[in-house]
Amino acid sequence: MRLSGRLNMRHLELFVEVAQRKSVSRAAEALHLTQPAVSRTLRELEELCGRPLFEKHGRGIRLSPYGTIFLRHAGASLAAAREGLSALQSLDPDQGPPLRIGALPTVLATIVPRAVAAYRAEGPGARLSVASGSNLVLLNDLREGRLDLVVGRLPAPENMAAVTFEPLYRERVVVVVAAGHPLEGARLLSAEDLARYPVLLPGPGSIIRPFVERLLMEQGLTPPADAIETVSPSFGWAFVKRSRAVWFISQGVVAAQLETGEFAELPMDTGTTLGSVGLCTRLDKAPGASVTRFADILRRVATES
Repeated sequence: MRLSGRLNMRHLELFVEVAQRKSVSRAAEALHLTQPAVSRTLRELEELCGRPLFEKHGRGIRLSPYGTIFLRHAGASLAAAREGLSALQSLDPDQGPPLRIGALPTVLATIVPRAVAAYRAEGPGARLSVASGSNLVLLNDLREGRLDLVVGRLPAPENMAAVTFEPLYRERVVVVVAAGHPLEGARLLSAEDLARYPVLLPGPGSIIRPFVERLLMEQGLTPPADAIETVSPSFGWAFVKRSRAVWFISQGVVAAQLETGEFAELPMDTGTTLGSVGLCTRLDKAPGASVTRFADILRRVATES
């Protein structure tokens, strides 16, 4: 049966409205149409279906057995069309809400900028909002609906309530200094080394702090009492260059500086700090079109890295 040019959304909308209200007059009022216009459209639909869709019932009308069957499909078709329009509007910067991305510092300088650039290059999309912060803050914002997704390291089990994690790649902690630093090339650090130079460590609430503590323990060291605690990329970049500091940080945060030779990685074995970096979303909410599209781009960018 060829429907193009004959069946349209107006037929379905009117049919569903009349079926729900069990009245042509009430449906006409709700749709701001005249009763004759609604009746005429219903007759067109019944002629197209070849079956009576309504029957008289007392002083009103009700669905016929044929109408009951058709309602299930008409309702599903309308819902699908509305979801499609909503998905398109969510991609329109002028109509849809922004896509709110939370990112840990480890991905702010690597995968997230590349994914954002690809998202914009591929055509119309939702406005983007990118926020950073600690893992606990970002995950809490995700659970409470202030963020749509979070990109970063695998959270601790106790922080995974109502959140799902999809791994994208693995990353380790590195120990870096500015190029030309006296410790450049050191495979081991001593307590004297950590006392001689400023040390930057991730704070106790950061997701990589346990990995750094394990790394120090493997070398028989403890975090210096006067260590500066930060995961701020901008502060770390500037301070390491100016203060001969030793920085324990995720590799992604300093990837660009290592590539250009501005920073040097100490050739220490940091294999035990390797951890998953991935995508966190809410378990209790199906992702919208923008979230799904950005997640697909993240997966692609991660495989290309």
